[in-house]
This record gives sequence, structure tokens and C-alpha cells, in this order.
Amino acid sequence: MKRVGHYIDGRQTPGSSDRAGPIFDPATGEQTGEVVFGSAADVDAAVASAAAAFPRWRDVPLSRRSEILFTMRDLVRGHAKQLAEAITSENGKVLSDAEGEVLRGLENLEFACGIPSLIKGEHSEQVARGIDVHSARYPLGVVAGITPFNFPVMVPLWMFANAIACGNCFVLKPSEKTPSASMLLADLWQQAGLPAGVFNVVHGDREAVDRLLAHPLVAAVSFVGSTPVARHIYATAAASGKRVQALGGAKNHMIVLPDADLDMAADAAVSAGYGASGERCMAVSVVTAVGNVADPLVDAILARLGKVKVGAGTDPGAEMGPLVTREHRDRVAAYLDVAAAQGAVVVADGRDQVTADGGFFLGPCLVDHVRSDMPIYQDEVFGPVLSVVRVPGYDDAVKLVNENRYGNGVAIFTRDGGAASSFQHQVNVGMIGINVPIPVPVAAYSFGGWKDSLFGDLHMYGPDGIRFYTRGKVVTTRWPDPATSSVDLGFPRTR
Repeated sequence: MKRVGHYIDGRQTPGSSDRAGPIFDPATGEQTGEVVFGSAADVDAAVASAAAAFPRWRDVPLSRRSEILFTMRDLVRGHAKQLAEAITSENGKVLSDAEGEVLRGLENLEFACGIPSLIKGEHSEQVARGIDVHSARYPLGVVAGITPFNFPVMVPLWMFANAIACGNCFVLKPSEKTPSASMLLADLWQQAGLPAGVFNVVHGDREAVDRLLAHPLVAAVSFVGSTPVARHIYATAAASGKRVQALGGAKNHMIVLPDADLDMAADAAVSAGYGASGERCMAVSVVTAVGNVADPLVDAILARLGKVKVGAGTDPGAEMGPLVTREHRDRVAAYLDVAAAQGAVVVADGRDQVTADGGFFLGPCLVDHVRSDMPIYQDEVFGPVLSVVRVPGYDDAVKLVNENRYGNGVAIFTRDGGAASSFQHQVNVGMIGINVPIPVPVAAYSFGGWKDSLFGDLHMYGPDGIRFYTRGKVVTTRWPDPATSSVDLGFPRTR
């Protein structure tokens, strides 16, 4: 079995800890390796390497940083298949989803390649007689990223592409469930010419995380995961004086108005609800059916579920793979019995595809007549479970969205431009799709929700990412008037 260690100061290392965790193939249920859990000493070594590299990397010209980023972009593109295979082997998602993840992450590298223009300051001449003012942005130093199992390539790229471009040095703590992709990325950074210490990887559990949160040389922490952990990350790191962006959970609604294109809405519900087995923070988990669209919409979704092929991620015909662990699969499936006992109707039961042994499979689940007081609605289920909540009118749909504690993403399906315009103005959600089920912003914008979906002031990647990984200086300058100087400078004494 493979054994995954750390990447510190430009090389792989087993670290100092004797603790390790299992790595599984979700499609077979078999253990394929183990990942070393970093100790506080391993975190200290990674941070020390990053801190030592920072003065040199900070002073590397922007043109050279951009050159390394362009090379990294080309390497990631050239190794996209290898990265996708690593994702599928440990996460379970089908290869097409994994390849899409790599490409979406690549967008962030391409955005960061423009760092010479992204980090420009401003200049004002003669704000007062003889006084000029200019601003500049400077890197923070050592920054850390703590990333989830569901996107082991894309989410780290959300963070470290901008962080490194801005002149920071980065310590990545990926999910212990999907560790291998981060080591491939570290190898690609080395091939791209990134100096040792600028990018480091430490695997582990809470011991490694808590040391990063408390380490005095870590200036900022980025996190993506569940809301309870995001809240802990934010409170702990902020208490240590760090800058923090912690993206939490989601309960993404898809509002379907009676005038919507029914086929478009049903296709969107299936792809957005069951893609990547529902293990996406932007997955649609609640279809809000308005008025008399409910019955035909449920029928249309159900008709499509029989065509969704569930299988191993390496199966070219599979459209949905297994969940990441057996424990997670069983937790997700348990919501169905609870919902049925509370009066909901299980229209499609994905447990029919759960086997006694083997992979961690759960087929598409569709639950109708869900109420907002049910756990299946209130919790972030994070699996292939689509709940249908029926409401009488548009205002009821907006109220449902706004009363939910999460505010990550939302979509509305309608032909009415006025309704769509009102909706985007009225809902308290960070990312909104109009006839688009998963409104993940392109890299030139920023990703982040509202309410319990985000702890911190700045969203992830894009322009907010540049601001998060830099701090500003404003310089006010006054020079003596050359006309009154007694020194002959050899040029006209005019300003």
C-alpha cells in the first residue's frame, strides 16, 4: 500500500509522527494506502521553511512570478488526466467530474498569471502643493490553507494561486481522505521553478490544524468545509490575530416558477443535485416548487433518475460515483427514514443500490413534501439527496430562502425577466443563478456566500483573493520646491 507523507522545503518527508490514517478506494471499499498525520513539530518545520523562503520570494520581480505561474498552468493542464485519476481514486467522483474540477481550478492559475496588473496600486499627484500620494500592496508572509475532501485540486488552487502570486509562502493542510493530489501539485510547482519553501504540504488531523491556527508566524488562514468547523477556524485563528476567510456549509435552493421550462429545470435539478454524488458545497439540495409546477416537476425529475448510471468513477459510462466513506454514506442514507417518519414521501430510494460490502454507493434519492422543520431540510446532508419543498407562491419561495441559516448559492428557473430581476435583489445569498443551477463564479469574480456560509470579510479567489493575501500601504511624499533650492541640480527648477 502507498504511504503519503508531507512536502516540506522542496522535498517529500515522512515527518516526525508515527500516527497515520487510512486511504480508501470508495468504489471498492478497500484500503489502498495510508497518510501520515503531521505533528505540531511537522507543522513548525513547514512554517519555518515558508518563513525562511518569504524574504526571497517577496522580492522576486512580478514578471518572474508570472512566468512561474504560466509554467505551472501549462504543467497542470498537461497533467490534468493524472490529477483527475488521483481525485477519482480517493474521492470516488467519476473521471469526467474530476477532469472538470481540474479545469475549474486551472482558471484560478490563469487569473493569477496576471499578477503584474492585479496588484497595481494608485497614484495621485499634487494632492496638496508639492505633495504626492501613492498606494501599494504587500504580501502577508506565511499563509495557510485547510481544504476539504470533495475538491482536492480545485479548492487548493482557489487559495494558493493568488497567495503565491502575491508574494506569500503557502502551507497546505489538505483533507486526510484525499491526500495524493496535493503531492502531485507540489511536484508540479517544483517543476515550474518555484523555490523550495514557497509551497509546503502537511497532512493530518486536528493536531496539525490547531497548530496552524495558533502558530505565531502564520499570518492568514483560508478554509473550506462545514459550518461548525468554519466557525471554529474563524474564532480560533482570529483570536490569534490572523486574517481569516472560512467558507462553511450550504443549503442551496433551486426555485422553479410555474412558467419555467420544465425540461430545462428537471435536467438542471438532476445534474446539480446528483453530480459528484451531491458532495459539493454548491450542489442543489432543495427544489422549491412554486404553485402547480410541483407535480409535473417531480414526475420529470423521477423519470430522469432511472437513466442515471451509478458506478465506479473509472467506469466511462458512470455518471455518479460512490460517496467518500462508508460512514458518510450511512449518515446520508439515515436521513431518508427520519424524513419518511415525519411525513415526507421518499419518491426514489437510493439505498436500493447500497451493497453489504464493496463500495460506498448510494443511488439518487428524491424526497417530496419536505417541510422546513425537518432535519433533511435544516441540515447540510452533503449527498445525493434532493428534497422537494412545495410553496404556494413566489413570495413564499423568497421567504424560505431568506429564513434559511445558510446563504451560499441559490437558483431560480423562470422565463419572466421581471421575476428574475426581483429575485436577485431580494434574496440574502452570495451567489445567484438565473436558469443556471450551480452559479459558481468564474475566476475573475470571487466565490462566497452569506450568513452561516461564510465567516470573514472577503470571499475566495478572484479580486477578493488578491485583497485577502495582501495588505496596503499608503505613501505621502513631499519634496522641497526646486525653485527655492540653493543646490544646482543641472536641470530647470520647475515642478
